[in-house]
Amino acid sequence: MGATFEPMPTAEAWQMSNPPILSMAAIRASLDLFDKAGMASLRQKSEKLTAYLFFLVNHLEDEAIRVITPEKPGERGCQVSLQMLQPNKDLFAYLTNEGVVADWREPDVIRVAPVPFYNTFQDVWHFYTILKKGLTTLH
Repeated sequence: MGATFEPMPTAEAWQMSNPPILSMAAIRASLDLFDKAGMASLRQKSEKLTAYLFFLVNHLEDEAIRVITPEKPGERGCQVSLQMLQPNKDLFAYLTNEGVVADWREPDVIRVAPVPFYNTFQDVWHFYTILKKGLTTLH
């Protein structure tokens, strides 16, 4: 036979079914900001930021990395994956030390995401200059 469910007879039962109000207030404020910005506007900016990042990285003419994220906006989100063709984590460590928040995926991918809600085209350019310097420095 299956397990039986015994309800908690104390106030702890409410903790399991109701999220804390302070956490919900932060989520509500976040959702209000997204409503104000508009998802269509955010998606449009996301496509432009990512296209700009694609453009810059593709003009590096560096054979150490390549973009493996689909270039067509309908086939991706705002995240861009850079494959290291001679895998090591030195470039990732360099980016991290320069203040870039990225993600390393084994065995050879650095993922970056220009987030449309708060990143700018200037931020993408700044990342590009850091990436370019890192590639030059580490060769």
